[in-house]
Amino acid sequence: MADNIDLNAVSGAFTRPLLNWYAANKRDLPWRQTNNPYLIWLSEIILQQTRIDQGMAYYQRFAETFPDVASLAGASENQVMKLWQGLGYYSRARNLHAAAKMVQSEFKGLFPDDYKQMIRLPGVGPYTAAAVVSIAYGKPHAVVDGNVYRLLSRWFGIATPIDSTAGQKKFSALASALIPSNTPGDFNQAMMDFGSMVCKPLAPLCNNCPLAAGCHAFKQQQISSYPAKAGKTKVRNRYLLYLIALDQHGNTFIRRRDGNDIWQGLHEFPMIEFEHPAMLENFSGSPDFIQFCQLQDTVITRVSDVNIHQLSHQKLHIVFVHAQMLEPKFQKDFQAIQMNELHQFALPRAITRYLENL
Repeated sequence: MADNIDLNAVSGAFTRPLLNWYAANKRDLPWRQTNNPYLIWLSEIILQQTRIDQGMAYYQRFAETFPDVASLAGASENQVMKLWQGLGYYSRARNLHAAAKMVQSEFKGLFPDDYKQMIRLPGVGPYTAAAVVSIAYGKPHAVVDGNVYRLLSRWFGIATPIDSTAGQKKFSALASALIPSNTPGDFNQAMMDFGSMVCKPLAPLCNNCPLAAGCHAFKQQQISSYPAKAGKTKVRNRYLLYLIALDQHGNTFIRRRDGNDIWQGLHEFPMIEFEHPAMLENFSGSPDFIQFCQLQDTVITRVSDVNIHQLSHQKLHIVFVHAQMLEPKFQKDFQAIQMNELHQFALPRAITRYLENL
């Protein structure tokens, strides 16, 4: 139903009412009180896959600690990761830091106002690039996120799955056709706010919606049918054991995670990953753990229950084992620290939450 759209008709029934609603109901957010591209970019990166109520405190801490791109670019990785700790999706923090360095070195500390240059920055995809250049610089590039997919699919009656290549192209083209050249930033933010506050995933406010008269899904009583998805992402289960070991001097041992796995750049205790849940429940009989303990001369003092930590596509089953060790023989990439120094290092939320509950 989205083909052959009469943009003049849509403007009167969709665009103008949407902008009027936004003018009267937009959320009072600190990054909307400035046209500073650094602060707008910072908010967009933090709010990727994060609710506003959760991300607000992180935004404020980052903006206070690193008030400009030069201060962020000059920070250490551990400073950035520590400030990000608990927010999840840690690749965002690494990309945030890398992008700040790139802006500082390649763009002389000034965020580019060109979409093609903006999207070159690490961690900046089509959505973020469009948001920054439209809000900070008034460039007519449309954003497309979950809120936009939902609003457009319902209003126009588009059944093409949003997780398909065809769907992404169709919605991107539609949003680009709709965006007004004189107020692109307001239009993009209006779409996001309206999708979050009125055209919600569950229990949308259809009876009080200023766009209801032209909404296909509302008129056909098919709200729950939109947006359409082709399939669900399979969740992977993982079974981890962390050893919180203390030597005779009161030291514990941590290392920085590398590679392309979860929590890259964060620190962790020595860890064993098992293939099956039964192996985690009976870890003391595991050949890997037995060999590990023989090498370390380990006395177990406490074993936690299984802690569940849910990521977007992974479900982690974690057991924490506390132990006393006489002469630890960990690999060279581990460092010995006092337990009261742990707060200086960025740790995964799964670990900090366990420690906080001890």
